Amino acid sequence: MFPTVREVLALDPVRHGAPRLVAGDAALDRPVRWVHVAEVPDIATLLGGGELVLTTGIGLPADDAGLRAFITDLADVGVSGLVVELGRRYVSGVPRVMVAAAERRGLPLVELRRATPFVRITEAVHALIVDAQLTELRAAEEIHQRFTELSVEGAGPAEVVRQAAELAGCPVVLENLSRQVLAYDPAGESAELLLDGWEQHSRRIRPAGRTAYDADSGWLVTTVGARGQDWGRLLLRWPGAGDLTGAGVDARPAGGPPTRLTILIERAASTLALGRLIRRDAEGLERQLHRTLLTALLDHSRPVDEVALRARALGVTLDRRHLVGVVVRHRLDEPAGEPGVPGEGGLSVDAAPEAGPARLRDLAEAVGQALREAKLTALTSAVDDQAVGALLALADPAAEERALAAFATALRRIRLDATPARPAAGRADAAPPGAAGRAGGATPNAVIVAAGSGVGSLREARRSLIEARQIADAARRDRRDLPIFRLPHVGLAGLLHLLRDEPRVQTFVERELGALLAHDARHPREQLLGTLRAYLEQGRNKSAAAAAAHLSRPAFYERLARIARILDVDLDSVDACLSLHVALLALDAIRTP
Repeated sequence: MFPTVREVLALDPVRHGAPRLVAGDAALDRPVRWVHVAEVPDIATLLGGGELVLTTGIGLPADDAGLRAFITDLADVGVSGLVVELGRRYVSGVPRVMVAAAERRGLPLVELRRATPFVRITEAVHALIVDAQLTELRAAEEIHQRFTELSVEGAGPAEVVRQAAELAGCPVVLENLSRQVLAYDPAGESAELLLDGWEQHSRRIRPAGRTAYDADSGWLVTTVGARGQDWGRLLLRWPGAGDLTGAGVDARPAGGPPTRLTILIERAASTLALGRLIRRDAEGLERQLHRTLLTALLDHSRPVDEVALRARALGVTLDRRHLVGVVVRHRLDEPAGEPGVPGEGGLSVDAAPEAGPARLRDLAEAVGQALREAKLTALTSAVDDQAVGALLALADPAAEERALAAFATALRRIRLDATPARPAAGRADAAPPGAAGRAGGATPNAVIVAAGSGVGSLREARRSLIEARQIADAARRDRRDLPIFRLPHVGLAGLLHLLRDEPRVQTFVERELGALLAHDARHPREQLLGTLRAYLEQGRNKSAAAAAAHLSRPAFYERLARIARILDVDLDSVDACLSLHVALLALDAIRTP
């Protein structure tokens, strides 16, 4: 933002004075915040740092001790440099004692061998400073406009990161709290080099503040989150190359990135946080009302009595009923086919922007049709971008299993009916293998039906719905073709997998294992995490764990002792080991794509 001493010496008014640098050449890239003319020896008390001091020397002390003190005071206050015009006090050059003191303190000391009006120097330097500040304001305005547009357009993380990298001319990475990369843009550099060993590298980046520059690693970092819930970090690598898209960025200032990059990364983080809160919906009025009521149950945004009253007006009686939450979602690794159509050998369902909403809409229609065919009363709507939820209202609790089975059977049949038969080989007009119809499924088991525990009142319905959603998420990688997934079908690993994006789980992992992960990042040959894993997986049997880790027992015991010191835990404690084992399972879930 500010011109450097080197740039000031290149200005015409300064060059007119025939400048000669006599000390402090290593500090010529110090920024010059202002220019101050002084002819008194105690001027340092009036300065704030960053000034270039101009003097003729007529008021400086005559003794060597006084000159040393003068230079020392200027260096202590942090001035950028000292310029002395020869001819009035000093004729052939500044005293050697000043040169020696300035060199010792790293303070640029310049002689002007020809008389030069100081006002011309101050005008030229201050013009540079004002121009730099205006450039900074223009860049900040461009940043504000760009990210405001992205917020209004509802841009995704990848686009926000791309725009940030384009504006900065530097690589930008978005990661979650467990140091997993969510989006990145290498800004023309090698993506492989940027992301190689990212987790270990990221753990060595430790900024001192919510937004700060880590000089050791060269990364500018800010925390991403909203409403008091942090969920990631946005990192920008400095030094960067290039400028802010024609904004005419000045030379890189000493001590860290320019202010505009701090503004940019914070604005990008705000856009990412806002985008996470945005919800879009293009459903019909009745489905919107269903969704409004389901959402109200999930987030307690409306009184339960009001939800019951509005649901009754929609023809869904919820009070004095046995309620069961159900969630239906596509499996994570469903085969891909034509854009928007699951199948084999084609594009991913995510390849077309309209594919995801279309599949969700088709699934919601299939769920609604299955509920009607099974003669079930329910509130139903999409509960997120991947799943459709339903709150079944049953008159008899004993009919729960029968009603769920009828719904699952109807849904399976609807999806089978909507799946075209595989065409004969060689037919040019045949649909692609595995192509699906409007119900959006290539195979009947391509979706998961999950049900929560039945509850006896509307006030407990939230628990059943959340349980169903958690079961559906946890069962995504379960290969069993179960008609209905219930809570006993998913274990702790599945539960942690569905919670892997939850910042509180990531924080728990960092609290339990962060010190050990940081140690392994600094000492990649040791990998003590593997030693801890072997110990816990062998039920704390040290002999069996040493054999599983292919280590001698003395070496294994020494590693366990080191782990205990690093984590400050007692590895003989059942509770401590249980907590560490859960954290390890959560870490595995976080690292699993």
